Parts: sequence; C-alpha cells; structure tokens
Amino acid sequence: MTKVRAAVVGVGYLGRFHAQKYNVIENSELVGVCDASADRAEEVAKELGVTAFTDYKALVGKVDAVTVAATTTAHYEIAKFFLENGIHVHVEKPMTSTVAEGEELCRLAEQNNLKLQVGHVERFNPALIAAQEKLERPMFIECHRLAPFKPRGADVSVILDLMIHDLDVVQSLVRSPVASVSAVGTPVITQTIDIANARIEFESGAVCNLTSSRVSLKAQRKFRVFQKNQYLSIDFGSGEVNLLTKTGDWSGEMEELPIDSDAWDLEKGDAILAETQSFVDAIAKDQPVIVSGQDGLNALKLAEKITDLIYERLS
Repeated sequence: MTKVRAAVVGVGYLGRFHAQKYNVIENSELVGVCDASADRAEEVAKELGVTAFTDYKALVGKVDAVTVAATTTAHYEIAKFFLENGIHVHVEKPMTSTVAEGEELCRLAEQNNLKLQVGHVERFNPALIAAQEKLERPMFIECHRLAPFKPRGADVSVILDLMIHDLDVVQSLVRSPVASVSAVGTPVITQTIDIANARIEFESGAVCNLTSSRVSLKAQRKFRVFQKNQYLSIDFGSGEVNLLTKTGDWSGEMEELPIDSDAWDLEKGDAILAETQSFVDAIAKDQPVIVSGQDGLNALKLAEKITDLIYERLS
C-alpha cells in the first residue's frame, strides 16, 4: 500500500488532534509537525514520534499533503505556498480571512489539479449524517451554536469562529442560492462580534435563522429542521436525534395525534478522524473531497455578508 505522506502546520490545541489522526490512519504516514513555536513543535513531535519543523517551507519534497491549522490570518499564505508547490491541502475553517483569498486558493487547487478540503468538521458528525437521510426539502432551519468564551479563536469574529460551521451545513442541506440576508450582532468581550443572529432566505423558499455566541454560560449546538409533514431536531453535542412525522389528517374526534415519533442517540464518533481519513482517501483514490474549497468559499462569502450587515447596523 502506498501511503499518503502528511504533515500538520500549526499544532496548537486543534492541530495536535489532526496530527494524532494522521498517525493512526492506515494509509497515511505522518512525516512531521510544524509550529512557529519550536518548543510546541518538539513537544508534539516527541509525543507522536515524528520530526519537528519550525519552517513549513522545509516540508516541500517530504510530504504529499498538509493540514493547515495555524491561526486564521495565516491560512492563506501557508495554503497558497503548498498549492503552488504541488501539495494537497486540508485547511481549517474559516479557509481564509477574506473571500478574495479563498477564491485564489480555489483557483490554485483547480489549476494544479490538487485536493483542497476545508475543515467544516460538522459534516462528519454522525448525527448530521443520519439526519441527512431523512431530509428532502427543508423549509425552515433554526440553529443555535453557543459557547463560553475561550481566547482560542478570538482572533476572528464569532461569525468566522462558530457560525460558519452552521452556514456550511445549512447550504449543504438546502442546496439553493441565497436570496436575502439580514443580521444583527455586537461585541461583548473582544473588539469583534461576539454574539450574532442572521436570517437567511433562499431562492427555494427555505428560511434559516442562526444564532451564535461565544459569551454564553454553557455550550449548545442544536439544529431544528422543518419540512413538509416532518420536524427533525439534532443535538450535535449529545448525538440525540428526534423525528416527528405526520401520518394522516387530524380531526377533532381523534384522541391521539396522527404523528409518529422516533428518537435515537448516536455515538459521537470521532469526526476529526473521519474528516482526516476522508481527505487521505480522496488523495489516494483521486476522488472529490467531501467539503471542497468551493464549499468553504460559499460559507465564507455568506459569513462576510453577515459581518458587513452587522457593522452597518453598528455604525
């Protein structure tokens, strides 16, 4: 078996997890880890038994693929370098700080026939995968993604830090162009937006209401979806899925509602492992990635629109 040689650039909290996954995937070989902090690179490299790097450019010729898990503002420069040098890239979300940068990465990947996967890990959540089998034409989606404040991720707004997960999931479910957007939000702790709400209407007629906060007392990651004759709720945190299905017409004489109720709990699984395995397989088998650069760009465009609308209200 020919193994995909890989490295992770940026091995902080999340990057370390990515490196661990490459290290256990049968058809990948973790060559090394890279971090601007030599101490951090050495620490993670020693843990995994690989080589430590502080200059990501030194990986050229040694790897077939990289995961870029550095700070968001560094994504573009690092990913661009590897795509220009014939190396497949998995870049954490948000893929870049601006739409223009994201467009350039997509162009380079297509031009050089390389895989560009964006780290919208919720797509690999077993609860969402199970729910997708039940959804045909969503009419209304409500999303709540709330979290206590953590300095990690605070270099960007809550829209790029948290809401962008749901923007990607919603667009993957609705599969229709955006017709209109309205949004409101405000800074609370940082100088950027810490809590935000957006209402998105799609050309298909679907409507989505999203709320994201990184200044909440407890974490919540919930999705509620309505479609004709069905209501589906997903708790991404617990893996609980509830489905209500209309089975007939109700009349005033009926003692019981004509509704079937199903509920099941899914094992949380390891979404980062599934995401990394999918990326490696796409390279090894030369097949499309699950979350493409274009998918990441679509979520980024919507995030940028929401951000602009919020700042218009605040000005």
